[in-house]
Amino acid sequence: MIRLDKFLCDCNIGTRSEVKDLIKKGKVTVNGAVTKDNNLKIDEKLDVVTCLGSEVHLTGLVYFELNKPAGVVSATNDKSEKTVLDLINENIKDLFPVGRLDKDTEGLLIITNDGALAHRLLSPKYHVDKTYEVTLRDSISKDDLSRLEAGVDIGDEDITLPAKVELIDEKKIHLTIHEGRFHQVKRMLKAVDNEVVFLKRISFGEIKLDVKLAPGEYRALTTKEIESLRNS
Repeated sequence: MIRLDKFLCDCNIGTRSEVKDLIKKGKVTVNGAVTKDNNLKIDEKLDVVTCLGSEVHLTGLVYFELNKPAGVVSATNDKSEKTVLDLINENIKDLFPVGRLDKDTEGLLIITNDGALAHRLLSPKYHVDKTYEVTLRDSISKDDLSRLEAGVDIGDEDITLPAKVELIDEKKIHLTIHEGRFHQVKRMLKAVDNEVVFLKRISFGEIKLDVKLAPGEYRALTTKEIESLRNS
């Protein structure tokens, strides 16, 4: 047995708050009867649940955290390069990386078959934080840190959104951005006359890079971690 709101979340209908709102508005039925009780316990194998007029089923959604190594491309397949999916030793269809890390970039990459969640995580509308450990060619000044935080011109139509920068040492920073423009971190540092010599993503939303994972290793996300992504 499973609570109705959790079942709908597991079916990727929406976040916990979104599915509770649908239930409250009478948009969900169980065995043909409208229910407004999000705590209702159902048998996901026997009970028939509909939402907005469509029958809802568990889809076998999975979520992994991969510590991407350098030299591997963030793609589902490639004729000449090793991909991040080649590192996932699971017999699961339709897996894909959520977003991209450059071939030479290491760190946290979410692998899933949940297309709707991936779309929300990557949408500029939701401003999901992504934090990178950035090793620099040159020492960075306080003025350059302020420029990065305010937004810089990287050659696109708009300057970058305000970022958060934590100085680790004179040639290393933690940079948190909310966008996913092409080579964005590298272009941001170039905009302040510096250069990235090593780049690793250390967090995505509330998910932190698991220090127990060596480059190339992965693990399944916990229920709490999955919920945090849905609420990002």
